[in-house]
Amino acid sequence: MKYRALATALAALAVTGCSVIEDAHAQGETTKLNMQEVADRAEQILDDTLKAVRPGVEAGRGPSSDSACTDVKNDGTGTGTVTRRRYVTTIVSAARRGNFLGVVERSWKTAGYEITGVRESKERPAVFASTTEDFRVSLEFGYKGQAFFTVTSPCVTQSKVTEAPREPVDPDSPVGKGLPYVHSGFWSAATPAS
Repeated sequence: MKYRALATALAALAVTGCSVIEDAHAQGETTKLNMQEVADRAEQILDDTLKAVRPGVEAGRGPSSDSACTDVKNDGTGTGTVTRRRYVTTIVSAARRGNFLGVVERSWKTAGYEITGVRESKERPAVFASTTEDFRVSLEFGYKGQAFFTVTSPCVTQSKVTEAPREPVDPDSPVGKGLPYVHSGFWSAATPAS
């Protein structure tokens, strides 16, 4: 009896899993986007997110990446995904990180994004979300309070992708060492915002 129930549950899971994969594939087919188009959209998401932060912060483009999407057998599907990043060069003090995360989270909710996770950590807090177009977005704090944004696209038709222009970084500068260095009267303050 136990085995029959287990077999039934596994069969249901397999069917559900297949339908999820088919739905995701069908959604990708209907959008007809390619990797360059989603790379441009990811840049727009990052620009819009940074514009929503008030007072504004300084930020630079981080490394971009793209990769092929595979199926459950690890075979290519003719689709790929793109990731774009921005690192915040403004110093966001430990006392203001909660405010910063809150401003970004509210802007994402206003844009219709679903908040999918929050990492409550004193040193490395983060917030994660998903857009209505199934882009995955995040704001994370890392080493020495470095805030960085990441946007990853859903799988779309493979194409060439042009890397967004980045300013060369002097490895001896604070930003070259992965550290924020621009002082802000608001974001760098040692006390929480009222």
